[in-house]
Amino acid sequence: MSLSQHEAQFLAASHGAAAACAIALLYVSCASAAPSEPATTFPTRPVRIVVPFPPGGSNDILGRFMGQKLTERMGQQCVIDNRAGADGIIGTELVAKAPPDGYTLLVVSTTFSMNPAIHQLPYDSIKSLTPIALIGTGPNLLAVSPSLAVNSVKELIALAKAKPGYLHYASSGIGGFNHFGGELFKSMAGIDLVHVPYKGGGPAMIDVMSGQVEVLISTLIQALPHIRNGKLKALGVGGAKRTSTLPDVPTISEAGVTGYDGSIWWGILGPRNMAPALVARLNADIGFVLRDPDSAKRLAAEAAEPVIASPEAFGKIIATDIAKWSRIARAAGIRAP
Repeated sequence: MSLSQHEAQFLAASHGAAAACAIALLYVSCASAAPSEPATTFPTRPVRIVVPFPPGGSNDILGRFMGQKLTERMGQQCVIDNRAGADGIIGTELVAKAPPDGYTLLVVSTTFSMNPAIHQLPYDSIKSLTPIALIGTGPNLLAVSPSLAVNSVKELIALAKAKPGYLHYASSGIGGFNHFGGELFKSMAGIDLVHVPYKGGGPAMIDVMSGQVEVLISTLIQALPHIRNGKLKALGVGGAKRTSTLPDVPTISEAGVTGYDGSIWWGILGPRNMAPALVARLNADIGFVLRDPDSAKRLAAEAAEPVIASPEAFGKIIATDIAKWSRIARAAGIRAP
């Protein structure tokens, strides 16, 4: 199988992870058995896209965007169904148990590959779901309440070192992408911030904007509107380079925490045993949307970059990330409550 440039970039960091890649092959074998509606006529009725987090988070923003574009592409309504709870596990279990007919899909992010590291899951992250397509990638964000008297990453670190345990940071939940990103920042900066988990990125952001919590670790796509209207103060982005969306905001690495990199991916899964022809049809439709220059502009405006990948390559990305985050969770002592 040949890989695109984006696929190769995702997999390059995990070369040598033979066990993870072997696990990934299960995705291919699990996506074969059950008969379903012919891909040439699909869909003939509305498609449900489950977002396993509350409205307002990055999964929700990208899910609604893809739902609108796939509605236009496929000629049937794509309905967004927010099923929040348990760090995305409730909505994921719903899809894992759905018929493999293509009418129930799931929007996931890097958090999906972190959950096996800290939770006893009611489904198998490898065997119970079918990778369909990546949507895109983007950086995480370090931001603070406008009422907090710091204006840079270095000033935040200085305050945290002067008052250990005084500052709190909000995330979308224990064991999620933002929690891992926050713990990585704490470790690399050598500071003590108190983690305050929420049931989704939206609620976390609300309390930081109101000043109830001082610091926010979030995805940039989610926080961007509130940065633009002054309700959040951006200190640094977690990508390897600055984003054109906020060109004046430095990366966390260049702002003082050298080597910090917090990037997130988003994608779409379906139940296990989806027919390969149906998976290929959905992958092609999603790829069509992502290749549209207007879609690229829209995602760029939301601080996300579209990524087109085969279902097989997406499955390998998930498997290698599951192995990576399990190692990090053990090292950092991250556990579910």
